[in-house]
Amino acid sequence: MSAAPVAVTVDQARCIGSGLCARTAPDALTLAPNGRATPVHPTTAPSDDLTEAAEMCPVEAIAVRNPTTGELLAPVW
Repeated sequence: MSAAPVAVTVDQARCIGSGLCARTAPDALTLAPNGRATPVHPTTAPSDDLTEAAEMCPVEAIAVRNPTTGELLAPVW
């Protein structure tokens, strides 16, 4: 049984394009032509790599949420 999908967003105004997220969770995040991170898909399977990418973003631009409730799942401090 697989986990329910999560919604992934990147605040383009905050993203500095460090690339840490795309290297950490390449199945979920990529760098767009403008050099900023962007989700590969708006919803995806949850993973430890995706959670880590959201938590290690130096400007907290990545949010992983429950797509139904909007609850923030990562980053969680």
